[in-house]
Parts: sequence; C-alpha cells; structure tokens
Amino acid sequence: MLLEALPDHKLKFVLFGGKGGVGKTTCAAATAIHVAHSGLRTLLLSTDPAHSLSDSLNQALGNDVRPVKGVPNLHGLEISAEESLRAFREEHGSKLMLLLDTSTYLDDEDISALLGLTIPGIDEVMGLKRIMDLADSSRYDVHILDTAPTGHTLRLLCLPALFDQWIRMLAQMRWKYRYMVTRFAGSYRADEADKLLFDMKKTANQVRELLRDPAATQFVVVTNPDAMALAETERLVAELRRLKLPLGHMIVNNVLPSSAACPLCARRNAEQRRLLRRLRHLFREFDLTVVEMQPEQVRGLPRLQQFARLLFSANQAAAPVVSCAEMASARVRPIGAIAS
Repeated sequence: MLLEALPDHKLKFVLFGGKGGVGKTTCAAATAIHVAHSGLRTLLLSTDPAHSLSDSLNQALGNDVRPVKGVPNLHGLEISAEESLRAFREEHGSKLMLLLDTSTYLDDEDISALLGLTIPGIDEVMGLKRIMDLADSSRYDVHILDTAPTGHTLRLLCLPALFDQWIRMLAQMRWKYRYMVTRFAGSYRADEADKLLFDMKKTANQVRELLRDPAATQFVVVTNPDAMALAETERLVAELRRLKLPLGHMIVNNVLPSSAACPLCARRNAEQRRLLRRLRHLFREFDLTVVEMQPEQVRGLPRLQQFARLLFSANQAAAPVVSCAEMASARVRPIGAIAS
C-alpha cells in the first residue's frame, strides 16, 4: 500500500485532492510529518487559494519556504499564485516586451497594457512553475501537495496543456518574424525572447511529464462516506484518469466508529457502511485507508502525529475505538490565534 511504503518510496510528488471539507489538509500535513520523521527532506505545499496549512499546523506559513517548528526535515509553503506571477513579470517583463514587439503590430503602449492584463489561469501556471523550480533545486526528497477542492484542482491540472497551446501560438507568431529576418538579413540569431519561449515550453512539458510519471508522482484521493462526497469522488477519479495521472490510493475519512450505539449514530453508521460497500465496489483497484472520526479537531503537531499513526498503521483495526458518549463529551479546543 502506498501510505505504508511511502517513506521508502522514491516518489517526488504526492498530491492530496478531493471534495472540500473531507480532510485533505489534515491528511497531507500528517503524511508530511510522518515522511519527515523517516529522515526524508520534505516540503509541504498548499496550492489552495484559501490556504489552511497554517491553521492545521498551528504555525504561520507564507509564500516563502519556512521550517515547520518541532519537525526536523520538514518545511512548509503556502504558494501565492499572484505573487509568483508578479515575480515572473518582474524577471521576464523585458523579454515579453521584446517577444510581442517583434511578433505583433502593437506599439509599446498597447504591449504594456496587454502585459498588465490578468490572463485566466496564468497566475496558477506560474504557481506550478514555482513548484517545478523547487523540484529542480533538489533541496527536498519529496513534495507533499495539499490541493484545492475538486473543481479548482482539475483546472490546475489542465493548465500545462493550456499553457502549451499559448506557447505554440506565440511560437507561430515568432516564426513569422524569424522568417522575415532570415529573408532580408540572410540569417537569424536567437535572442532572449526565443530563450523565454523555449524555457516556458520546457516547463510545460516537465509539469505534464512529472504529473503522469507513476514512479515520481501519486495522487491520493480523500473522501468521506457520504453520498455527495462519493458522487464528487467518482467525477474526480474519472477526470484524473482522463488526464492520465497516477492513481491507486484513497483515504476514506470521518468514518463513524462501529461501536456507535445511539439511535442517530446507528442510522448514520448503517448509511456509511452501505456507502463504504459501494465505494469499495466502484474503486476496487484502489488501496483504501479507512480512518475513523476523531473526537476532537485534528490541529497542531501532537494531534497530527496521532492522526499520522492512524493513516500509516499496518493494522488499522487496532486503532482506538471512540464511543458515542466519548464523542459527545469531547471538548473541541477553539482555534485561537496562529502561533508565530
């Protein structure tokens, strides 16, 4: 099973995805802590615009890589796609100006106005580029990604192909310029704009190849045993298969304890068991990790470490059982302020 073997697995990326509210962030953070404790240099990233890693770890993260206090070998990062785009424009703005100046009939004022526009998806592409840059740096052995809810994640995963189409269009425009220069000057010498196109094309190909490489990447689907989550999980898995992403493991979170005996819990338990049977039938090729509902909010390192033991237990049946009375009497600690 993937989760049990993960510390010894030569994976570069592990992505956690699913419906909003099923526990993706908790699963990603607990997995990162577990992997870091095994001695691997681990980077925990969030690509969700509504980041919650800081809340989960009870530590402030941001758009710069920071060590996670209390966990050796673990660093965290909440990627700001907008900041990544701003940095890209600052670094490559002159090359983009040159590219458009030599490939279109626009004047400088029009080009500046065009570059100032927010092209849908371009900021997220730059976020992906930053992830690739971190991977290329070889600073970390494994990257654990906490992704956004299903719809946003699928759009993000489709962006490399869309980005490739943009680059092809720009390359065609550039080819006309190269043709004219060659006809009149007899030869053509590549400039910074050509190098930028080549680098962007390389990034798009790298992202697409990495996401589809089962030796380097695995997508872990997180779901809950309820009808709406199951329906969305079916759609997510179908789309991930269409995109040819490596799949094979699923976490079913927030399952009621089998000992739940109150009338309400008993009815919910019966419904969950029915949905679990359907889930096992629909995704029989997946390795399933079933995690029982916790009596308290899983937040902060101690509770995340405890949750990791549930995720990575070889015998999950040995996990502690929580009774209805214990769940009802458990006091959930308030979120409070994020520790600095």
